[in-house]
Amino acid sequence: MLKQGLQQKQLMRLTPQQIQFIKLLQLNTTDLQQRVDEELMENPALVSGNDADADEEIVGDNTKEKDTIEEPEAEVEKETDDENVSVEDYLTDDSIDIKEYVNDDYDSDGFHLSDEGPDEEKKEMPLAETSSFHDALIEQFDAIAKDEREEIIGNQIIGTIDDDGYLRRSLDAIINDLAFSQNIEASIEEMTACLHKIQALDPAGIAATSLQECLLLQLRRKDQQNKNVLLAKEILKNFFDDFSKKHYDKLCKQLKINDTELKDVIHVITHLNPKPGESMSVSRPQYITPDFILFEENGKLKIQLNSRNAPDLRISRSYMETLKGYDSTNKPSKNLKETVQFIKQKLDGAKWFIESIKQRQNTLLLTMNAILKKQYAYFEEGDETKMRPMILKDIAEEIGMDISTISRVANSKYVQTDFGVVPLKFFFSEGIQTEDGEEVSSREVKKILKNAIEDEDKHKPLPDEKLMEILKEKGYTIARRTVAKYREQLNIPVARLRKEI
Repeated sequence: MLKQGLQQKQLMRLTPQQIQFIKLLQLNTTDLQQRVDEELMENPALVSGNDADADEEIVGDNTKEKDTIEEPEAEVEKETDDENVSVEDYLTDDSIDIKEYVNDDYDSDGFHLSDEGPDEEKKEMPLAETSSFHDALIEQFDAIAKDEREEIIGNQIIGTIDDDGYLRRSLDAIINDLAFSQNIEASIEEMTACLHKIQALDPAGIAATSLQECLLLQLRRKDQQNKNVLLAKEILKNFFDDFSKKHYDKLCKQLKINDTELKDVIHVITHLNPKPGESMSVSRPQYITPDFILFEENGKLKIQLNSRNAPDLRISRSYMETLKGYDSTNKPSKNLKETVQFIKQKLDGAKWFIESIKQRQNTLLLTMNAILKKQYAYFEEGDETKMRPMILKDIAEEIGMDISTISRVANSKYVQTDFGVVPLKFFFSEGIQTEDGEEVSSREVKKILKNAIEDEDKHKPLPDEKLMEILKEKGYTIARRTVAKYREQLNIPVARLRKEI
């Protein structure tokens, strides 16, 4: 039976300000710069500090100082009356500076909060103009194409080649592409002839459909009178599976050669290029912009934010003057009310964005300083064996924040040290107990494991069981499956695939 009734309840939802802070928190320095530029374009009430229209004061509340800033909890959603425009809320608020808290040299715990050093210069990174290897292939093919039709077909095939140099799309599918985009009906014979011409271009091995074909294409351009080249072609053509699995004894038996001869043949194969496309690709270098900078002052390690994390944002002076003009109007018209309501919304957005940036900066510093405190021994020398086990929960409890907040900070953020730029995720690892009951980081175990494999006899590589015994001798009692897991995490293959002749 249906019945009707009233029910009153509270809904817990994130406010737009909270959502904005969460999104800003997970951005790295480069993405933050882009996000600030987008906000400056979208919100005319928000301007850069060096803008002529920038107000000397920034709207906000500087009376409520927080020792720690937590990711905001959901609040009860409230409806506001947009018709009630309170100009006084904007004209009488205490002004704040978005960079105020980072201009203080040190906080109460002695951590450095400066956003940039006195000698720091902001320089643009020059990027050279480059062309792809596809352009180079098209230029080569157009020079040998017999007519315009073959030129179009060849360019279509070249455009389908992946960045590593392989042609993974079938010729039948490319025929359909030609019919649809170029209105050309090509036969499989025409396509094959064009493909063979492309495979004869530089670099050797280009447009192959598999690794086996790629290596064989490269061998065809070598000295065909060389015994090792001929044996290499036979291995790749008839015994490719045995070669890839390193069944060397089986290869020697089938080819009737000894280990020394096989070693010479393998030398020929391993010096071929498995990804010919990358040899011609001159892509723009990818630069990592560190979010934090580690430095030493008076014998103590300290952390400072990259200056790009502290954009100088202010409220537009013209928007503030408009509000003052409205306040002096005795009988504002409907159009003026709508205009002021629009300005109010933009000022709200600007103020929320500035506060979110400030909250982001504080949260980043609190988290990174907690990481520095936990991993101080590692930061002193960069020795992985001195890393302590640490999980997100440890940092969350240290600074009184939620684990999800720490996860967002650690995601895609980097710290610049004297021994390189290190991702924040690197410092989080599980703990392992030694025989003495001491808890150590799994990274320490991985370091020992990696060193043992690097020092092994490559003719008789160490199996996981032997690696387990080596770790046990050093006081780390770990199961074989755990050794295998760590080895895989280090991208190290099994003993059989590490074997050399």
